[in-house]
Amino acid sequence: MSMTATSSATASMAAAEPAKSNKVGDALARNTVFKVLSADRRRSLAECGSYVPLERGQPLFRRGDPSDAAYAIILGEVEVTVTGMDGREVFIARLGQGTVIGEMGVLDGSPRSADVRATRRCELYRIDRSCVTDALLAEPSAALALLGLMARRLRDTDALLERTSSMDLGKRLARLLLEEGAASGKIIYNQSDMAHLVGATREAVNRKLARWRKSNWVELTPTGLHIRDRVALLTLCKRKVEP
Repeated sequence: MSMTATSSATASMAAAEPAKSNKVGDALARNTVFKVLSADRRRSLAECGSYVPLERGQPLFRRGDPSDAAYAIILGEVEVTVTGMDGREVFIARLGQGTVIGEMGVLDGSPRSADVRATRRCELYRIDRSCVTDALLAEPSAALALLGLMARRLRDTDALLERTSSMDLGKRLARLLLEEGAASGKIIYNQSDMAHLVGATREAVNRKLARWRKSNWVELTPTGLHIRDRVALLTLCKRKVEP
């Protein structure tokens, strides 16, 4: 490689670093805890970490792992799940580009409370626990934001677990379709993904979708699954007995 090419490559890499650092800073600025920190403090956090690539299906961490870092999602998406009392995996959330995950564990020092894995190719920025705690100690106003965030997340998680455990398959699946198809009516997940998200087998989900296709509630086309009767799905979510 010529010196000119080498210099060009080096310059490109150098130019990319500030851009990535800005993305990390933007993610921290949107986070409930980190946004109360000063811009200078967030900038310091964005410069003290390291990049972590993940492939689809690869775990970021598992329940019980040490909470040794928080992660800003620069590219891609991760899924958060927990195991319910009946042993069924319960879907909690999917978090995408520009969000931060793992900050709660680094703040209280407890082991990870959920499993997190990549749903697609990801690039994350790892911020060590010591950097996070130093920043929060230096600016105690973040502690107030932390208290509010912890309370809201606890209420949301409890409500989701209670709501999911009390729903039969039809209601869980209808709710998933309505949430994911809210914008366009198109569902991006395949049957295996949907089965995973509602805590059921693929066969059970296929049988339910087949029944709904006959009722013209949904339609399966080469471009994916589409909602045809949103009112019927909404009504199902409110019924005591599913069709």
